Amino acid sequence: MAKPHSQYICQQCRYAQVGWAGKCPECGAWGSLVETVTSGGESRSKNQESKRGTSNSTPIALTSIETKNTKRVSTQISELDRVLGGGLVSGQVVLIAGEPGIGKSTLLLQLSNTIAKNGKFLYVSGEESTHQIKLRADRLDIKNGNVELLEETDIDTVINTIDPTLSGVVVDSIQTMQTADLSGMAGSVGQVRECAYRLVRVAKSLGVPIFIVGHVTKEGTVGGPSVLKHIVDTVLWFEGDKTLTTRMLRAVKNRFGPTDEVGIFSMEEKGLISLDSPESFFLKLDKKTVPGDAVGSILQGTRPLMVEIQALVVPTKLPFPRRVAQGIDPKRLELLIAVLTRRCGIPLYEQDVFVNVAGGINAKDPSSDLAVCLCIASSFYDKPLPSSSIAVGEIGLLGDIRQVVAQEKRIKEARRLGFKIAITNEKTQFLSQAISQYLK
Repeated sequence: MAKPHSQYICQQCRYAQVGWAGKCPECGAWGSLVETVTSGGESRSKNQESKRGTSNSTPIALTSIETKNTKRVSTQISELDRVLGGGLVSGQVVLIAGEPGIGKSTLLLQLSNTIAKNGKFLYVSGEESTHQIKLRADRLDIKNGNVELLEETDIDTVINTIDPTLSGVVVDSIQTMQTADLSGMAGSVGQVRECAYRLVRVAKSLGVPIFIVGHVTKEGTVGGPSVLKHIVDTVLWFEGDKTLTTRMLRAVKNRFGPTDEVGIFSMEEKGLISLDSPESFFLKLDKKTVPGDAVGSILQGTRPLMVEIQALVVPTKLPFPRRVAQGIDPKRLELLIAVLTRRCGIPLYEQDVFVNVAGGINAKDPSSDLAVCLCIASSFYDKPLPSSSIAVGEIGLLGDIRQVVAQEKRIKEARRLGFKIAITNEKTQFLSQAISQYLK
């Protein structure tokens, strides 16, 4: 049998050659040759002939396939279960990515501790030593004998260590893994693709769930080839401001659950804590009303989240007034200020405007437009909004208040938390009317 060797295939014209070249000799494209693993031509042709003769695959009618309920195993981390769709599925491969230092390794170490109650759990580290992981485990007060650490970067050695009795595996990270069947260095396109494919294959064959940590590029995307996100079952994105304690876990792709769920965590001294009631973290329900303060509702996944929006309007001493936004899109703030100036007659062209979303959360949902405008107007007129009021609505360029997605669901959740006055388009059709009714 011929020995496997490396072959480079052009991603544009599909020209194949053995040996490396920076420029494709067929189409002339630079950097288009990608390393792949192939076997000898004679053995490959024999395998293809044998498959043609022995294949028993036949099409199956869709109506004849029985529906089976997916059996899930809880991770004992409520917010992670929410994002996964209820828990882990046998043989599920999860890719988790995020900025360095955001808390990926902390979350996965806590995950290994909870899942290890069902059996031994393998934590493969290609970046940190076992002593460094032990220091983090001591800080998190994790003392579980079922958690086994493996300091290894050879993917074949890792695969040989995985057996069906394991309750789960963590590979940290895929960019540090490599195989001797390829000549490229760890982190190259060919190495990342081949190592990930082998992990997926062993997860499906043994029924062991595997978590893969992925690096991110300076553009904020998952490092490596795009096929990495295609071959795994679930892609999770871990985000948050490292200067604050709030962390969010989003499902970018999920074959076994929804992709519109968000898990909210708080980074504490003992690790990541699930926020089952995030309104208590982002909102102070017992505070007094002050000018420049409004409460809005944003949708994180399928869960309405009440957030406090603060604004400060002061006379400017600069030729061009400042517009500072934290937690909302600065360009969106410029648009809302223009609507307030033109449609509501508030002269903000001589005022510096500062807007902040308390708690360190990003309010990208346009449903917070009305709350932003009302808190700016409240600060300008130095009059507080009514107590126990919440503002929900999108603002158009004409100054009209528009209905948002799941508006009734947001209002129902707000009333459960004690908000009695709902400022929406049902009572006031235009922003100027809302300002005249509640602030003048």
